[in-house]
Amino acid sequence: MQLKEFEEMVLPFKNKMYRLALRIVGSVHEAEDVVQEVMIKVWKKRDQLENVRNVEAWCMTLTRNEAIDATRSKHRRTVGIETQYDMHDESVSAQKQLETNETVNRIKRYIDALPENYRTVVHLRDIEEMSYDEIAEVSGFTKDQVKVYLHRGRKKLREQILNFRK
Repeated sequence: MQLKEFEEMVLPFKNKMYRLALRIVGSVHEAEDVVQEVMIKVWKKRDQLENVRNVEAWCMTLTRNEAIDATRSKHRRTVGIETQYDMHDESVSAQKQLETNETVNRIKRYIDALPENYRTVVHLRDIEEMSYDEIAEVSGFTKDQVKVYLHRGRKKLREQILNFRK
């Protein structure tokens, strides 16, 4: 496999891989390192890519595993959603911006408080917009486990949000 073929087959997923790594490791620099390591591994196994049924899922699985390994070795926490998305709008008042930031921070804390399995599945489904099958392949959970973890994770988030409003 040549570089051009590799780029066409793997590079379209690099941003998705980065977001997943960032969500797990919690550091921009570590996420970049994780994606770089995964790209190196994929390049070394480029001749086997033709046998991979779903290249995106395979890359995401490698990214998840590499990020978890990095987290275990560094004992890092996950990153919040406010660092992943530009939440600033120039037309919004300072008060509204403050309220939005507070809400985002609160939701971040709620997500961070979820058990790891729930947090992973919620991220892959609701942020990365992956299918149940893709999540199962990336996470190693069964499709039924993915559905259960997603349901329970969303239920916990909903309960926390509703309890806060009371």
